[in-house]
Amino acid sequence: MHQNRKLQRPLYLMLLPSAVIVFIYSYIPMFGLIMAFQKFIPVRGFGGSQWVGLDNFSYMFSLPDTMNVFWNTLFIASMKIVAGLIAPIIVALLINEVKRRFVKRTVQTLIYLPHFLSWIIFGGILIDILSPSEGMVNELIQWFGLKSIFFLGDKDWFPYTLVLTHTWKEFGFGTIVYLAALSGINPALYEAAVIDGASRWRQTWHITLPGMRPIIVLMLTLSLGSVLSAGFEQVFTLYSPQVYETGDIIDTMVYRMGLVSMQYSNAAAIGLMNSVISFILICISYYLAYRIANYRIF
Repeated sequence: MHQNRKLQRPLYLMLLPSAVIVFIYSYIPMFGLIMAFQKFIPVRGFGGSQWVGLDNFSYMFSLPDTMNVFWNTLFIASMKIVAGLIAPIIVALLINEVKRRFVKRTVQTLIYLPHFLSWIIFGGILIDILSPSEGMVNELIQWFGLKSIFFLGDKDWFPYTLVLTHTWKEFGFGTIVYLAALSGINPALYEAAVIDGASRWRQTWHITLPGMRPIIVLMLTLSLGSVLSAGFEQVFTLYSPQVYETGDIIDTMVYRMGLVSMQYSNAAAIGLMNSVISFILICISYYLAYRIANYRIF
């Protein structure tokens, strides 16, 4: 045992810088959550600010927009989870049917490329593509004789635009995961199915999808932890005041309240509530992943 610890000492030393960085930037700032229970005034600091208990949380729920923001977050995040689950599965099944290796790798690279772009860059591309006057999408819509749509300025269209653009950007990553799952299916099963006269659809339904089921269940259960994370970077890049009613989420509300309006205590209270709920959901998702898919982190 002592010999093993001595051999592992260099590994611990390699881990030390990362642990220090995580402690400085992730754990030390958590002490600032005390402002959620104070009427925090920066010049007075934590020690001089008045302690108000749960008043900030009461004020948070008394705001007329709070429940609407929570609903927007839940609605947008849920749609992203569903779309982010279905789209990669369908694309992975289609790519798996391609026989030419060059074509398959080219398609994989093209659909995976948006994943590496930041939302600032990708958002600028989307603003140009979805422009109601000169955007490529609206020009195509007008070519069919329909009226142009202000995707990023119409409150009815904005949530669905967020879901579709997020799926476009991220489904390539999920496709890689499901293609890896497909590679683990025993080819003998397909050979036996061909001998029995099964069509490609029957092979997909009775062999491919059941073979992917553990990964599908795992990805679904792990995504439950992000059900209150609708994507701050994307929403902040694309939204505007005219779509606050349907596009404002918890993270953007915290940003405007804390950094724009300088209501630090109220913003901390909303952020803390969101973090607590997300932590509970993450614990539930990992428990379900262990019980259903036998997936464990520790």
